[in-house]
Amino acid sequence: MAMEDDISPADSHGSKTPGKEQQAAGVGILLQIMMLVLSFVLGHVLRRKKIYVIPEASASLLIGLIVGVLANISDTENSIRAWFNFHEEFFFLFLLPPIIFQSGFSLAPKPFFSNFGAIVTFAIFGTFIASIVTGVLVYLGGLVFLMYRLPFVECLMFGALISATDPVTVLSIFQELGTDVNLYALVFGESVLNDAMAISLYRTMSLVKTHPSGQNLLMVVVRFLETFVGSMSAGVGVGFISALLFKYAGLDIDNLQNLESCLFVLFPYFSYMLAEGLGLSGIVSILFTGIVMKHYSYSNLSQSSQRFVSAFFELISSLAETFVFIYMGFDIAMEQHSWSHVGFIFFSIIFIGIARAANVFSCAYLVNLARPSHRKIPPKHQKALWYSGLRGAMAFALALQSVHDLPEGHGQTIFTATTAIVVLTVLLIGGSTGTMLENLDVVGDNHGDSPLATVGTITNNYEENNGYIAPSYDEESSSGSRFKMKLKEFHKSAGSFTAIDKNFLTPFFTSQNGDEDEDEPLTSTRPGFNRQNPYSS
Repeated sequence: MAMEDDISPADSHGSKTPGKEQQAAGVGILLQIMMLVLSFVLGHVLRRKKIYVIPEASASLLIGLIVGVLANISDTENSIRAWFNFHEEFFFLFLLPPIIFQSGFSLAPKPFFSNFGAIVTFAIFGTFIASIVTGVLVYLGGLVFLMYRLPFVECLMFGALISATDPVTVLSIFQELGTDVNLYALVFGESVLNDAMAISLYRTMSLVKTHPSGQNLLMVVVRFLETFVGSMSAGVGVGFISALLFKYAGLDIDNLQNLESCLFVLFPYFSYMLAEGLGLSGIVSILFTGIVMKHYSYSNLSQSSQRFVSAFFELISSLAETFVFIYMGFDIAMEQHSWSHVGFIFFSIIFIGIARAANVFSCAYLVNLARPSHRKIPPKHQKALWYSGLRGAMAFALALQSVHDLPEGHGQTIFTATTAIVVLTVLLIGGSTGTMLENLDVVGDNHGDSPLATVGTITNNYEENNGYIAPSYDEESSSGSRFKMKLKEFHKSAGSFTAIDKNFLTPFFTSQNGDEDEDEPLTSTRPGFNRQNPYSS
């Protein structure tokens, strides 16, 4: 595949003069720019015409696919391949960080903390369930000769990487058609934390694969906690340091605002490289850096710097995610995939559907045990959550890395299957999301109001409950098992954290009095294809 081979323009065409090499580079880069421009223009037209059958992500993917097919039937395949040849290091260092940082940076705290218990349950416990179920089913499928057989640890690695969801298309249509605020917050919040969980699980399984001797279940759990908690701590620490710097450095004066913006842009990459240098996960670290910097550091900036950094991160994340979908389409047409293992792809799609159901419905049951009747997740929202499990950039990136982490043939099979799953979920599920919402009767939910119309009501609830929609537990306190009470205590902890944040953390790390987020947008979207978010200012 293109990521593995160090093909340079000179190598692919024999000896070339510098002028010819420069010309070939210009043509290759021009082609990439033209596809990006076409993707943005076509996406705008689709949104303007309210055409939901072909979402913007699908359109970008199809553009890459068409260009790749044309390149394959022309005489310019090698030269184009040479300039689309970048390693997974480019992917992880330059494309994924802005996408993941923007996910955390655009996460509005109000709906996140109002559904904190549910989001954590779906993203952490649910992703673990989906990963294990997928891995076990793929392994059993290999044992009974339904599909290509992989070792058990490699099946768990595949389960971890394919459990990373990226519902950009679903979220975009959610906001276009209008749906329940809490459903939107659950889907978005899960997708943000789910990436961190999936990559931590993948790293853990990769370590087990590399060092199989002396590994027991306890050591695996310790490795996972070391990766996840260590990366999260690094990201949060960098975020807090940046908040104190911008609070006390006095950079918000006119002649230092360029310096202020430059420093703010550098901190996310500092967090990413710090975690990678410590042997942790830079993706997990930069995600939590984004959450902390938006909540604390951002309010310490001058207004002009706030406008600049918001636009900057949205811009580069949009470009990066659009290019990811273009590249996936181009890659399908240009590269040699293991299409001989069609059974692996077919049964993997079935198994991830089963695993997603085990994730959503079991976690929803646990969440509903801890919630009063008026805040339970209804069945139609659970079905919408199950349907929202599209795969995207993170699954593709981890599959790309698996080609190098696993033996020849195994990694290629996983990469081919993951690429096919991403394409099918984006095209089929993304294109049918509007129909799904109408059939489940969740369009314009919240008693006929759109999510935007509920902002005033929800804001009042936040103000009355110190920033948290605190459930009333009295009505169910007598029912009670000890298990339910534990779940309820965990659910209440979000409210306690919000109170601590408002009374202690926010005054210490910012120049605000703890109420600076009262007018924050209710929800925010995944970067890339959701630029016109009705919840954002």
